[in-house]
Amino acid sequence: MTSYQSELGGGGNVAEELAKGQRAISIAEFFEKNKHMLGFDSGARGLVTAVKEAVDNALDATEEAGILPDLYVEIAEVGDYYRLVIEDNGPGITKAQIPKVFGKLLYGSRFHAREQSRGQQGIGISAAVLYSQLTSGKPAKITSRTQGDADAQYFELIIDTDANEPEISVESTTSWERPHGTRIELEMEANMRARQRLHDYIKHTAVVNPHARIEFREPEEHLKFERATDQLPAETEEIRPHPHGVELGTLIKMLGRTDSYSVSGFLQSEFTRVGQKTADNLLESFRDQHFGREMSWEPPRAGVDADVEARVAEAVNGKGQAATEAFASAVADVLSERSRVAHHELVTVVADAAERTAEETGTAFGETVRENAVAAAWEALTADREADLYRLVDEVTTSRKDDAAVEALARRVATTFANDEDGRDRVTRETLAARVGRAAERTKERDDVSFGDTARENVVEAVWGVSRTVPDDVPPVREVAADRDTASDLLEAMRVTDILSPPTDCLAPITDELLEEGLRKEFDADFYAAATRDAEVHGGDPFVVEAGIAYGGDLKAEGQVEVLRFANRVPLVYQQGACAITTVVKDINWRNYGLDQPGGSGMPNGPAVLMVHVASTNVPFTSESKDAVASVPAIEDEIELALREAARELKRYLNKRRSLERRRHKQDVIAEILPQMAEKLSAVTGRDDLVIEDSLARIMNNVLVEREVGDGRVRVVVNNYSETNADLEVTDILTADPGDLDGAQVVPMDGEWFVKWNPTVPSGDRAVLEYDVNGDADFDISVEGVEAAKLTINA
Repeated sequence: MTSYQSELGGGGNVAEELAKGQRAISIAEFFEKNKHMLGFDSGARGLVTAVKEAVDNALDATEEAGILPDLYVEIAEVGDYYRLVIEDNGPGITKAQIPKVFGKLLYGSRFHAREQSRGQQGIGISAAVLYSQLTSGKPAKITSRTQGDADAQYFELIIDTDANEPEISVESTTSWERPHGTRIELEMEANMRARQRLHDYIKHTAVVNPHARIEFREPEEHLKFERATDQLPAETEEIRPHPHGVELGTLIKMLGRTDSYSVSGFLQSEFTRVGQKTADNLLESFRDQHFGREMSWEPPRAGVDADVEARVAEAVNGKGQAATEAFASAVADVLSERSRVAHHELVTVVADAAERTAEETGTAFGETVRENAVAAAWEALTADREADLYRLVDEVTTSRKDDAAVEALARRVATTFANDEDGRDRVTRETLAARVGRAAERTKERDDVSFGDTARENVVEAVWGVSRTVPDDVPPVREVAADRDTASDLLEAMRVTDILSPPTDCLAPITDELLEEGLRKEFDADFYAAATRDAEVHGGDPFVVEAGIAYGGDLKAEGQVEVLRFANRVPLVYQQGACAITTVVKDINWRNYGLDQPGGSGMPNGPAVLMVHVASTNVPFTSESKDAVASVPAIEDEIELALREAARELKRYLNKRRSLERRRHKQDVIAEILPQMAEKLSAVTGRDDLVIEDSLARIMNNVLVEREVGDGRVRVVVNNYSETNADLEVTDILTADPGDLDGAQVVPMDGEWFVKWNPTVPSGDRAVLEYDVNGDADFDISVEGVEAAKLTINA
């Protein structure tokens, strides 16, 4: 390596030598050397990532075209390499776009669109092509057919990494059995050590995309995942950015590009959820940030009329005594009715008084006269700033502060207003806080009385609360864009103003109903619950969090629960420990919801699956490989709330199950003892044996169903001994034709007749269901609508 240091002082121009080696770096060239950043850091993971990127693209394409997805994924060994094939039934890709989509990194249609999608940066599938050519040296083979075209387009290509451009080796038309869709075939150096992750990815994709049909074939297995619904995800619409998520550099760029002249027009045209009213609120906040507020003062409590009137009259020259007195009286009368007055409000009062007096007396009061009157009246209004501030400070500070301390602090703050050069007592909140802080420090130094942070903030809030927003004109857009500090004031105003959350039609959450359907389709459990939260905002981008739980059944009983992580309907396969979803799961006390969790923190144990889906226009991932959601407090809060909402359903289910188990145990004990008691009681009293089922139902507050058969008549009697009404579905199955029945449904099937009733039996009441039957018959009864532990059948 050349040592440029040795040339220093030797006459050589080191900077020029260094400049010769500097050149632009292609994005493709960068990722060629840093493929691990995209998830292609090993043969096992590279295969999973390639499948993921291709499947994500296929699902996005089909959904955007309103087509129910049919996907085919195949992995096969080909010599020293693995061949990956992914086919979809999407709308296809036009001939001109195929090379760019697959052979150019950072090329796509979704990066600038503020709406939910799986892919966004235009890197994924082209990165898979890049990994394929790096490890096998073979081109990607792409076939695509658009709807209505007679032939499909076929390309073989690689990526020229120096130029980040496709390098096409074969271009032709071909026949293809699919009427429309896209197929990509890649060969790469890979292995199947991550087989389980591949299976999990495909299975979990089926869970959160219940509208998709996926066929997956690999060297050892062939799996099919049928769709559970024909309902496509809701169509999304692109939205404008939200004011709460814009950064300063972005705002300045937007200000420079807009066609709007006024800031109000800019806000309404460039941002979502900003109408005229919201824009007015934003501009008011901007005035506070940029110009500051003007402190309003109480008029002197005694003699305000006389004092102000005298000073105003003294300040007016050459207008005649009557007109001058009328003008001064008009100003004093208005001020006496005000509780507080700021400088710009006084200017308006004086101007209005001058106009009225001119109409009444015919004497004009010009600009100079008005300015003098304002100065004179303002001097009277602000003559006792200290007393005014004393009252404010005394109201918001603790009673433990004596009058001398409160007076000292108020005096020092009042002095800062009296020393203002502009004479309008105008101050920003930041400056006001600094003034109060300095006054508090001086009071501590000189009077040995401390005003803590809370007291200082209370004083600032009190003074700011009686200050008035100024009516100064907001600078036009071009001036705001040209001044960084002014743009920063506008940004701060946008951040502190309450604005409606962005619309959610840019998102397509799965919904709790379909989420539960997806869990039912792929997991055989006893219990399912799902929750979809309302939309929230992070960084100006709306997001929705959904959570689901499956419990019991055939789920693994030993060890930790299975956690499924998703972002925009895409399973997150790697980096579970670095994901915000995992962090939140570990931080919840799952013992409160019936799951085992040693130590009260960490991953819970039990036969359960926990799933979380984050849907957003811009999911904050921890890296370019999009394997983990970053730790953003707003998103973590929603993840926790969604999980807890679903977990409360689990808690109710487990509590109910435990209650039924205790009830069942109690019933078993009684059922064992009761016959012995009945036998002894009958022996002692000489009476007939008791009907055990009836007694058991009464003791346990059960619903009792009995059948009585005699003389061709069948009576099904339902006694409700429970404390709630029973909505039942009672089906009596018999081997003889009961004929037509009133109030019952009769369905013949394979030599049997199903007689069905749907009675509602109030608590403590009974219902009798009767029908005739000819000849001998066998009977079997089924009762739905009540738990087995609360049901007694004697039929």
